[in-house]
Amino acid sequence: MTSANLCAISKVATSTTSPIISFLVSFVLPLVIFIALGQYMSKRLMNSIGGKNAMSFGMGKSSAKVYVPDSEGIHFSDVAGEEEAKESLAEIVDYLHNPQKYTDVGASMPKGVLLVGPPGTGKTMLAKAVAGEANVPFFSMSGSEFVEMFVGMGASKVRDLFKQAKEKAPCIVFIDEIDAIGKKRDGMIGGNDEREQTLNQLLTEMDGFEGNNGVIILAATNRPESLDPALTRPGRFDRRVPVELPDLRGREEILKVHSRKIKLGEDVDFHTIARMAAGASGAELANIVNEAALRTVRDNRTYVTQADLEESVEVVIAGYQKKNAVISDQEKKVVAYHEVGHALVSASLSHTAPVQKITIIPRTSGALGYTMQVETGDKYLMTKGEIEDRIAVFTGGRAAEEVVFGEITTGASNDIEQATKLARAMITQYGMSEDFDMVAMETVTNQYLGGDTSLACSAQTQREIDVKVVELVKKQHERALEILQKNRQKLDEIAMYLYEKETITGEEFMEILQSPIAITDAQSQDDYGQPVNMDTEEGGKEV
Repeated sequence: MTSANLCAISKVATSTTSPIISFLVSFVLPLVIFIALGQYMSKRLMNSIGGKNAMSFGMGKSSAKVYVPDSEGIHFSDVAGEEEAKESLAEIVDYLHNPQKYTDVGASMPKGVLLVGPPGTGKTMLAKAVAGEANVPFFSMSGSEFVEMFVGMGASKVRDLFKQAKEKAPCIVFIDEIDAIGKKRDGMIGGNDEREQTLNQLLTEMDGFEGNNGVIILAATNRPESLDPALTRPGRFDRRVPVELPDLRGREEILKVHSRKIKLGEDVDFHTIARMAAGASGAELANIVNEAALRTVRDNRTYVTQADLEESVEVVIAGYQKKNAVISDQEKKVVAYHEVGHALVSASLSHTAPVQKITIIPRTSGALGYTMQVETGDKYLMTKGEIEDRIAVFTGGRAAEEVVFGEITTGASNDIEQATKLARAMITQYGMSEDFDMVAMETVTNQYLGGDTSLACSAQTQREIDVKVVELVKKQHERALEILQKNRQKLDEIAMYLYEKETITGEEFMEILQSPIAITDAQSQDDYGQPVNMDTEEGGKEV
């Protein structure tokens, strides 16, 4: 009886409590855990982006670095080769020091200065020099630091940056690589709303209703064509300062600046090194000096010589020597004839640079040899004849292989690329074709980053351009063949001399070349069959 009652009670209790417990365990408890975990993760996320609650989601803080003046910092005296840029920036520094002098005349300083130029020309270094010269707060920030994943964060950083700057005005704000946030707005739906909001906020802060009195914006970019027109207009960036590649005198001064801490030998001639490093940027020139110092240490010497600097120029241009490279005698002869072909065609023409050095020592860049030509000064313009002569020199290496060996190799790949590029530019950009006259067929999309071009003509015109390019290169190739065939004896003599020594100077090359046997492109044999000496007005050039 008792056991039966207990069983009945047990059954009743189980049937009444089981659904409630099951509901709590299956639905309520997981929901509570999920909500608690979501709140915890949300709080962690807010803390990671600098906010304390959901309302502070857009309150991003600027991460700009404030420059602290240092007696050992960079000053204008440490920057060479960019005198025009230094003059523009020095005026701004003078305004910050003596504003009354400008306000008395009624002049006002530019709100923004945009530094534009190729990579390595010293845009950031000039900004550091301004920071070293100006006794005002200097905020430094990269354009990429404004770019955020969440919409509104970049704009919040811009507001915070200008808020700090206005509190410490007068001051300078430097934004490096401003093209990261200042690209043109294309108006496409679904674009990067965060970047556009950041740009809009920057435009407002630079020239809005409130203004930014006492705050001068300094920015740098190597992609000026990609910037939004609203950003580069006067009132925001009033002054555009080009920071171009240095000229001959500028390169010489830059080499001297970077050599202040280097122990130099008495034979060092910076003018010669500056000529050899034509087209080099300030960063490359600094690397040349440093490579020369490293070479001095490797050779256990205490001072840098002229030979160290010349070798460092070649290291920067073509790479280190591959001392362990094993090249067969046949390939070595081919390379020797190839390089002498370039040099001989160059010396036979009247619009080419003198030969400085010929070598067949392989380099880490992949070059098995090269011919170095050095201009006596800077050239800013090229005539049609000069470009045609340069194309002929590019084809001289392949032409030498054809004349001597009767077959061609893959060694002229870079020569072909350079010759084709020049020939196409003559027709599509320089207007040096009678058929197309002064019509631009290609436009340069970026003059600082590789000089890429975009087609601006129809497909039919493109085919005609291709035909003209082939004709032009082929004509100069035939010209080089003719020169080498006329001077075959000198070609063999110099090539064998280079094969034995592996490296010869321009003086050695001209000593062998200057004999009654050599014939230039503009000369011919006289009535008695005697060749005319090259030591004439249109003959080979002295180094």
